[in-house]
Amino acid sequence: MNHRYEQLAHKLSACGQEHLLQFYDTLSAPDRSRLLEQIERLDLPAIAGLAQQAHAGASDAGTITPIESCEAEALEERERERLTQRGLELLGAGKVAAFVVAGGQGSRLGHEGPKGTYDIGLPSGKTLFQLQAERLLRLSQSVGKTIPWYIMTSGDNHDETVRFFAVNGNFGYEPDQLFFFRQHSMPSLDEAGRIMLSAPGEIGLAASGNGDAFASLKQSGGLADMRRRGIEWVFYYNVDNALIRIAEPLFVGAAAHFGNPIATKVAQKAYPEEKVGILCLRDGRPAVVEYTEVPQSLQYETDDSGRLKYGLGNLSIHLFRLDFIEAHADAGLAYHAAHKKIRTVDERGNAIVPEQPNGYKFERFIFDLFPLAERMTVWSIRREEEFAPVKNKEGTDSPATARRLLLDQHRAWLLRAGADPQLLAERDIEIPPLVSGDGEGLTPETVKSLLE
Repeated sequence: MNHRYEQLAHKLSACGQEHLLQFYDTLSAPDRSRLLEQIERLDLPAIAGLAQQAHAGASDAGTITPIESCEAEALEERERERLTQRGLELLGAGKVAAFVVAGGQGSRLGHEGPKGTYDIGLPSGKTLFQLQAERLLRLSQSVGKTIPWYIMTSGDNHDETVRFFAVNGNFGYEPDQLFFFRQHSMPSLDEAGRIMLSAPGEIGLAASGNGDAFASLKQSGGLADMRRRGIEWVFYYNVDNALIRIAEPLFVGAAAHFGNPIATKVAQKAYPEEKVGILCLRDGRPAVVEYTEVPQSLQYETDDSGRLKYGLGNLSIHLFRLDFIEAHADAGLAYHAAHKKIRTVDERGNAIVPEQPNGYKFERFIFDLFPLAERMTVWSIRREEEFAPVKNKEGTDSPATARRLLLDQHRAWLLRAGADPQLLAERDIEIPPLVSGDGEGLTPETVKSLLE
């Protein structure tokens, strides 16, 4: 055996992970080299700490109190126009970037490939990536400056995502305005705290969560690229939101006006027990508290207007000031353990597809950055206008519900632009994002052409 192997075997043995080399003799030379490289990248002391954390149980949620929010709907028209103009100026000056978390696969939707390549069933057949690219291009054209787009993939879908964009001509985006990079990954652990193998010569790795997004951005050179471009604000969102208003000028202007390092969009929970994290103060700092951590005594509390005191649902739509990202990209947030069904191998190297959870995956969450800011801008919006997640094959948050919300929105835009309601009866008219990104610019001539 070579010196490299012996050194690693000694390190693994010292921390009870020697099983990672149990199939080494059966591997080809390239597979042996790749396995040793994977082992060299492991932070074994940190992994030992994660194993203890997985069995530690939930921590105390702390003292939870309501957080102030601003209602976009309640703005006077003059104030709305002023904030929107501020946002347009920042966008036109090249101070805003878009950042999409797109590391997920579409397997839960019955789709083979990255979730961003999924078609929710619109008449146009456009994928989530295409809808978002065209919305960004429309906004870029309106401000006279292309908004750079940072696309965080995963080890599972990076190559396929880049290839999908290339095959589709980047949907009209100039290549130098796109920045693809992989998010970090973490090894999965079995219930005894041992690192799991996904194949005899392969450590089982899983994406380390959106909380590592900025660390991954920094390591990839993306953060330096933003600084080079003069970016001041980064608009962060998830690829599976079919209604996302990317870098909406009003939201950008509001974030800049209040000047807090983070701004986030929220929507009122549909009902007290809805399974969504809430924006609040925890021990006096901004935070998202998961629905499982909210004491039942607080779930039903209402204010003087009858609204839930703890009803500001997290939508994962944020604006981060670049200097805040630079200061906290390597913040070392805590990992959250999730008990999952994880594919692995048995003692003979045969594949195992478990029917019950058999190990732990570890993730960091982007909202765990929130307490690092003393104050946040919390921007309350109407959910049906900006939030249509595509997570389930059927039922709630499915392609069907997202498609219905989007087409209903386009119908409302057409009616507002003067379309004859009778011409819209029992018809679904899709408005291409390059024609109108947010209901703007729909002239009588445009409406007529869409209805023909």
